[in-house]
Amino acid sequence: MLLDVQIDTSVFNDVYVPYLEDMSRTQIFFGGAGSGKSWFVFQRAIIDLMQGERNYLICRQIARTIRTSVFAQVCRTIYEWRVEKLFNINKSDFLITCTNGYQIAFIGLDDPEKIKSIVPAKGSWTDIVIEEATECDKNAVKQLFKRQRGGNENIPKRMTMMFNPVLMSHWIYQEYFSSIEWGDDQIEYHGDGISILRTWYIHNKFLTQGDVFDLVNESDKYYSDVFTYARWGILGNVIFTNYSVQDLSDMTDQFVNLRCGGDFGFSSDPAALVKSHYDRKKKTIYIYGELYERGLTNDILAEEVKTLFGREISTFDSSEPKSIEELKRLGCNVLSAKKGKDSVIHGIQWLQQQQIIIDKKCINSINEFQQYKWKEDKDGNAIRQPVDKNNHIIDALRYAYENDSLENYVTIIQDPFSGW
Repeated sequence: MLLDVQIDTSVFNDVYVPYLEDMSRTQIFFGGAGSGKSWFVFQRAIIDLMQGERNYLICRQIARTIRTSVFAQVCRTIYEWRVEKLFNINKSDFLITCTNGYQIAFIGLDDPEKIKSIVPAKGSWTDIVIEEATECDKNAVKQLFKRQRGGNENIPKRMTMMFNPVLMSHWIYQEYFSSIEWGDDQIEYHGDGISILRTWYIHNKFLTQGDVFDLVNESDKYYSDVFTYARWGILGNVIFTNYSVQDLSDMTDQFVNLRCGGDFGFSSDPAALVKSHYDRKKKTIYIYGELYERGLTNDILAEEVKTLFGREISTFDSSEPKSIEELKRLGCNVLSAKKGKDSVIHGIQWLQQQQIIIDKKCINSINEFQQYKWKEDKDGNAIRQPVDKNNHIIDALRYAYENDSLENYVTIIQDPFSGW
């Protein structure tokens, strides 16, 4: 059923218009902050539903992030285009159904059973969209690709991924970019069933002057390359090299010496929770639980704290005493971090002396440990101060181990730079 709705192309950023009808099997839209890549893909999804014959499965790694991110963006597009009468929006099931019967469903890749069971009302999942694909496990993405089968053979299937380019060591770069010898100044690629588009702030006509100012005035080279100009990052002067990623799912029942921490956030910064086990004898930290989410009010955060930590004591950033008291009132067993002079450097220094093992499911923890770095002088030399980015989980981890690190304060003599 083709709905008679006209959408003027002025609602799209010009660079994306040719991709409205791109039927490449694999599509990659990567870009800097504010490049408009996600908005375009969601706009295309609404148009495809109204035209009929296509169903969308929109994914993020963590299910609980869906409500305030991808689901909210798609709903906003529907309302801005004033086509809400053509859609039934089920906010509890995260399901949007067009009057012609075609659907958009939203799932988290951390819920494999739902992925197996969810089917559209008619046809098949012609389109799978993965937002923040760099957060996702390679095997999970491969499984989605394989499960995209059935339906009308005359309707091409597509898998679309969106992300910031982060590090050249990431599996996405190795899988899709290294074999085609992607150039640093390249914008597009088409071939062998794949299309790639790189965009940054100049491609988004809807940004404000303030948005552009913040992006172009980024002083750190790595963050400028990745988040301003959408170049694959090569990160130097990283703080932590003493970590590894493993599958800890068979070990968690043995974890009893728990350390839990939290860092407050709301709009620009996420709230972060981290759950770990400490093997004091082996000086090994096992990170196996996390939360990393924006837009959480304290009452919702309290429920997340109780779900992840139970009645275990957790230590939170002391800069928000009112929030700590509210979490206590809501039934959370929380303490306020002591912090103090040089506590950040000391906490980093202590963590560098531990072996840190991160469960493969804790994607945000992995990303932070990969990207947390020292500031640099004008010559690119590291200075004794961390960049205040990609550190929300790490800050929460410092608070969680504050008492452990303070026990050994007088015995620590290693300079944090010697961990390179």
